[in-house]
Amino acid sequence: MKDMFKTEDWWALWIGLLLFALSLGLAAGADLLGWAISTKEWLDVTKAMAPASRTYEQLFPLASLGLTYLFLTAVLGIGATALGFNVRRFILGFTVIFFVSYASWLAGHYAYIAATPNNQKKFGIAWSLGLTGEAGYLIALLAGLIIGNFIPGLANWLKEATRPEWFIKTAIVLLGGWFALKAVQTQGQRELYQKVMLRGLAAIIEAYLIYWALVYFIARKYFGFSREWAAPLASGISICGVSAAIATGGAIRARPIVPIMVSSLVVLFSVVELILLPFLANIVLPHEPMVAAAWMGLAVKTDGAAVASGAITESLILTTQEQAGAVYSPGAMLFTTTTVKVFIDVFIGVWAFVLALVWAYGIRKETEPKVSVVEIWERFPKFVLGYFLTFGIILALGLTATSPGLIKGPLQTGTEETDAFRRLFFVMTFFTIGLVSDFKKLWAEGIGKLALVYVVSLFGFIIWIGLAISWIFFHGVVPPLKGGN
Repeated sequence: MKDMFKTEDWWALWIGLLLFALSLGLAAGADLLGWAISTKEWLDVTKAMAPASRTYEQLFPLASLGLTYLFLTAVLGIGATALGFNVRRFILGFTVIFFVSYASWLAGHYAYIAATPNNQKKFGIAWSLGLTGEAGYLIALLAGLIIGNFIPGLANWLKEATRPEWFIKTAIVLLGGWFALKAVQTQGQRELYQKVMLRGLAAIIEAYLIYWALVYFIARKYFGFSREWAAPLASGISICGVSAAIATGGAIRARPIVPIMVSSLVVLFSVVELILLPFLANIVLPHEPMVAAAWMGLAVKTDGAAVASGAITESLILTTQEQAGAVYSPGAMLFTTTTVKVFIDVFIGVWAFVLALVWAYGIRKETEPKVSVVEIWERFPKFVLGYFLTFGIILALGLTATSPGLIKGPLQTGTEETDAFRRLFFVMTFFTIGLVSDFKKLWAEGIGKLALVYVVSLFGFIIWIGLAISWIFFHGVVPPLKGGN
């Protein structure tokens, strides 16, 4: 316990819990984080930024950005002092990292880059890359790679503040509350919800015990990847993509480059799925809308792309069915996609815990026949404790709420405020990983072979097993009709 303020792992926990605690002030009527900067898709950049809460809607967006920067500089600066960093160099470097990362995040939300097909009409555009706002992660990674490989002097100057593991672990602490809110919000439509609950349980078993094991086996047996690469790859492909790959990397103490490269592939392949799968579902499953919806939740590996896929699939199938004379009420399919995805997501922390134990007791026990409880505790990723804590508190508050106003009001707004910080920590992670990466080393690590594993696994069996199990659980289930049941 003497190291509780001496490691980045612990400071990720403390900072994440601080942000989470401040967000709960809304339940007592105090909006303590609403000034944080939030970003949305845009054509007019002046409309891209706004404070996270309407309480601060009169605050000028650049002032909101400045306050966010000052707050993060202060709390991270305190942590840097406790960790023994050169605080002056850390703050100077963090200033550059923060603003380059945010510029990347903002660029990633440009409508021609981010807007999914179902949102193009809103912007009055005929095409877009459809990458969702998560394109900002890729832009940040690219910016970091350019600096790291072609401007090494600048990368070295930023070294004191280049802390990708600290950033991502803090983000994952906040992720627990976000997942819990999504789980709470899917209550309602009781009969349908009960069926989705059953499907969600099957999804967990499928993703963690079937998909994960198969991908890990293929990566090790047929492509020769080390355990360090195979485990995050299995999590990224089979579970939740970015969050799962990074949580797994932390649990097994992989080098930061490993989960980040896997995450980049996840985002890219999710775009391919987003483009293809909804239209394929409309062709082969027009009379099985709930099968199609569950399939999207299981097959598409990032939350943003999965929800977008569900929305597109719902739009396509509802139109097809309306032409055939069946007028379904909108929302049920998207509800199913989101719920299935959330069921898989919420067990990321559990899986990270399991893998931490496996690595401590089995993979890295070295010559010792047994591993002490103390060593298990030392190897256990502390940020996972924060993940469980934020998840549990939001879930408990949501399930015991006597009024839906608490969920739609303070809990949702507070989670949106912490989510603004979570996304900033994510994008800073991608940028700083780029700073410490070397193209030659990446190629030597086998990035091309990594993509090949992804293609073989995703299109070879993950998509089709997901379709088969979705059919088993949702065959014959239909959304409620408009104006009826």
